[in-house]
Amino acid sequence: MLTLVAPDASFYQSFTESHSEWAGAHQDGTGLFPGDDITSQEGFEAWVRKLLAAERAVEKDGIVPCTYLWMTKGARYVGSIAFRHHLTPALLNSGGHIGYGVRPSERGQGVASWALQELCVRLVAQGEPDRVLLTCDDSNAASAKTIERPGGVLEDARIDADGDLFRRYWINLAAPTN
Repeated sequence: MLTLVAPDASFYQSFTESHSEWAGAHQDGTGLFPGDDITSQEGFEAWVRKLLAAERAVEKDGIVPCTYLWMTKGARYVGSIAFRHHLTPALLNSGGHIGYGVRPSERGQGVASWALQELCVRLVAQGEPDRVLLTCDDSNAASAKTIERPGGVLEDARIDADGDLFRRYWINLAAPTN
């Protein structure tokens, strides 16, 4: 059974196994930045504390308060989803409120769709924001479907700094979701 949980150091082994599956690719939604040590138990624990503190952080250098949640199946880490509490101009242009990533071995099983739907339900219960912005690469059909399932409406497509096309979607949290 899938659950969304706060980051927890007890997932160290499962997270590091997942991290190796990514083979160096960026892991959306994890809050993992260059310089974060997740290879040692102590480094991983420090990183988890940083993720938990991010919810109460003061905006600095374009980094806004963010709630990180982990998708799990029992003791198995399967992915991350992050909710940025507000948008800076850069996030409004290309980052959005929500980012997520599912470990490669768990893809194609509806994990991201479930997590996004669950997060939207939690945000509705909290009463704000009224709508959330999500983005995905234009070529990522699976992510586009994930965003469209809970009511994501395509606003536009833009070119990023690398010249790649990406899509911007809004989900109205006041509207019923599927």
